[in-house]
Amino acid sequence: MLSVVIVGGLHADARRAAVQRLLADVPGSVVLHHDLATAAAGTVVRTIRDATGIIDAGEAPLVNDCACCALREDLVPELRRLDSAGTLRLAVVELWDSVEPKAMAEVVTAGGLSVTGVITAVDPALVLPYLGNGDDLAERGLAAAATDERTVADTFARQLEYAPVLAVLDSPEADDEDRELLAQLHPTARQVPIGDTRPPAEPSAQSPLARAALAGFDVESAAAAQHPACALLPADADAHGVCTLVWHRRRPFHPERLYDALEDITCAAARSRGRFWLADKPDVLLHWDAAGGALCVESVGPWLASLPDAAWDMVPPVRRAAAAMDWHPEHGDCCQHLVFTSPGLDRDGLERLLESCLLTDAEYAAGRAAWKRLPPAFDTLLEV
Repeated sequence: MLSVVIVGGLHADARRAAVQRLLADVPGSVVLHHDLATAAAGTVVRTIRDATGIIDAGEAPLVNDCACCALREDLVPELRRLDSAGTLRLAVVELWDSVEPKAMAEVVTAGGLSVTGVITAVDPALVLPYLGNGDDLAERGLAAAATDERTVADTFARQLEYAPVLAVLDSPEADDEDRELLAQLHPTARQVPIGDTRPPAEPSAQSPLARAALAGFDVESAAAAQHPACALLPADADAHGVCTLVWHRRRPFHPERLYDALEDITCAAARSRGRFWLADKPDVLLHWDAAGGALCVESVGPWLASLPDAAWDMVPPVRRAAAAMDWHPEHGDCCQHLVFTSPGLDRDGLERLLESCLLTDAEYAAGRAAWKRLPPAFDTLLEV
């Protein structure tokens, strides 16, 4: 069966370099790319190329005025056609700038094809500028649909954190702080230099990037690693001017005090994410996702502690395991687990601010019935 590796990322130069490296390193490989920049004209341009250049090109019509929908509809049939030829070893799906790898990996896998790798290409010198860019994708000509309301920062963060492999450009502009920021944002990722051209010890050996592309990929595990209830969040770290603060507490937030502090908390770090607990919604697990000075808050269902025992069998094992590791005798899995990563992070100031948003001793002692009567400051935000 044809192996499929997905290579994405907003850092276009790094992405193209990674793709070219794979073409050079893996005999029998081609690159499939859908250019969404032409969507305004009503079509998506598809190209297929090998190491010598373009070998096929065509157009895919828009679906529901959505370029990403057209990509999804066209991608699997094209990959199946390449697979049926029986002459290729690897298809590299080079995603267009703002397309996120999670959706495409799931589409390809659901189509019965074998995704052997997901790679995000990164220029370390651009990590902080992109994380700090709160512009809408539409303002930069990168929106995938008329209804696309994503920002550069949150899109880049998801591209970075989903991929288990980062193809890293050897950028002369990058310094130790840039490289440390990248490492702390995604400490479990395997970083592979794009320009690693060391000769293999044996003629049959593969380059590091080629090995990463063919190593294997599990869509379900990757999704679980991003789910707020069981995400593999970064650990505490402090090096080269970059700091990661892991803030974990058992007491719920007071909704009004937290809402009033949102701007200061969100702007305190280049990137923050995790799960949190509001006193007026004690049964609801809430997701915190902030980048570029903008915060997204959403409900992702109930805490396991609020479910009847009979419902636990319907919960994925990975989530039950994550809850068991962090179980509290009184509150179960209900907690605050937020992670903040940034150069120059004011750890002490941020911790004081977060602590001030928790219920006081008297408010906490009043119990859940009283908590639920607190002003619902987040209702409007959660409706968005």
